[in-house]
Amino acid sequence: MDATPAIERALERALSYATVGDRPPLLCRAVEHAIFAGGARVRPRLCLAVAEACGNPYPEAAMAAATSIEMLHAASLVHDDLPCFDDSDLRRGKPSVHVAYGEPLAVLAGDALIVLAFETLARECAVTPDRLAPLVATIARSVGMPNGIVAGQAWESEPSIDVEEYHRTKTASLFVGATAAGATAADSDPQPWMEVGRQLGAAYQVADDLRDRVASAQEIGKPCGQDAGNNQPNIVDERGIPACIAQLQEHVTAAVEAVPTVPGSDSLRQLIHGEVKRLTPRKLARSAA
Repeated sequence: MDATPAIERALERALSYATVGDRPPLLCRAVEHAIFAGGARVRPRLCLAVAEACGNPYPEAAMAAATSIEMLHAASLVHDDLPCFDDSDLRRGKPSVHVAYGEPLAVLAGDALIVLAFETLARECAVTPDRLAPLVATIARSVGMPNGIVAGQAWESEPSIDVEEYHRTKTASLFVGATAAGATAADSDPQPWMEVGRQLGAAYQVADDLRDRVASAQEIGKPCGQDAGNNQPNIVDERGIPACIAQLQEHVTAAVEAVPTVPGSDSLRQLIHGEVKRLTPRKLARSAA
């Protein structure tokens, strides 16, 4: 069953607490723009899929984790699009938050989403308080320092970039966080699931680099050629398109093989294949098949 409608409802519920009374109005709209501008919700769906595979005995905790992860992801995109980083005018085919509402409100919208993510965890885990502390720790590690999104973004400000570390922290970390949080929410050992997140996150990064080089802005909903324009590393430049397609498939295979054998593992494997198919640039889909 597609979890996306339930995720959308959970996000609407979470934002209703932050935007009650529409105060301040422009910030409320900026936050809503950041969350509801589209998106496949792959990270929260991954989190919920792992929880379901583990039996999902605490669905409230699983949805709280999934919602928190998506808000943190959205916050990272708002900040990533700012002129001081990628300077991207488009996100998911729509004006990025700083273009629509200005840079000050974009910074505040990202900040608000980070705070709201952890507020949501605290509120929604009230019925499963023993899940709260491990979920906060798991998700915080995936977005903070030294191994989360913040650290990954910071590599762009270093005089030289460790590309492997850059990709592992900026992209793969939240996938690892999603799989680990799904297992943690279900009171299962997160360790066996973390490799699934690592490999899927690595596949996502390779696909993203391919899309930046060979897709169109219409296809991916944001400008292409951003890495070259911002002097950021792109694995396609280093290895070429054929090798990157092969590497993408290697990561997908590794992610699928890493899924523990549990009653719900088949649906999770299908999710992984579906997401990689969606991310592969159309003109390369035949080669990647």
